[in-house]
Amino acid sequence: MLNLVLFGPPGAGKGTQSQKLIEQYKLVHLSTGDILRGEISNGTELGLEAKKLMDAGVLVPDEVVIGMISNKLDANRDANGFVFDGFPRTISQAEALDELLRSKGSAISGMIALEVDHEELQKRLLSRGKESGRPDDANPEVISKRIEEYNSKTAPVANFYKSQGKYSSINGIGSIEEIFNGITDVINSYKAV
Repeated sequence: MLNLVLFGPPGAGKGTQSQKLIEQYKLVHLSTGDILRGEISNGTELGLEAKKLMDAGVLVPDEVVIGMISNKLDANRDANGFVFDGFPRTISQAEALDELLRSKGSAISGMIALEVDHEELQKRLLSRGKESGRPDDANPEVISKRIEEYNSKTAPVANFYKSQGKYSSINGIGSIEEIFNGITDVINSYKAV
């Protein structure tokens, strides 16, 4: 089973590359935002709990998110693997994900980080903001705060996977195909082991 954490700051190209990975390797995309919305719209117990918290302006706790991921893993037992997008965001989430996968007889194959410098991220997000109309991508100050938040809170998760020998870094600047080829080279190295 191929379980990938696709990692990188906002605007690094995770969404674009996730779609290509799903097509190439027949993986299931696990986006925590999508999972939350799905559980809420399906009226599941976890979804109702999450909605209550979100309506109160409170972050959904890790246990609830892990429970939702567990449900998604169980619903896709025959999958070739999963692409984790937007999760884990903290070391405690990475530890909880490892424990969950271990309990299901699986593990993270690797974390692939898309490395893109601040200036390029800002340019991409501003461009995306014009095309999509997303307000969080249209304001340079908000973009800088999102990147700072990633660097201070999420980037340390890379060290968690480095300590397990599961971290790989890819240059996230270039054509979509060049970047994807770099990712597939890393994935092929997992299979060679």
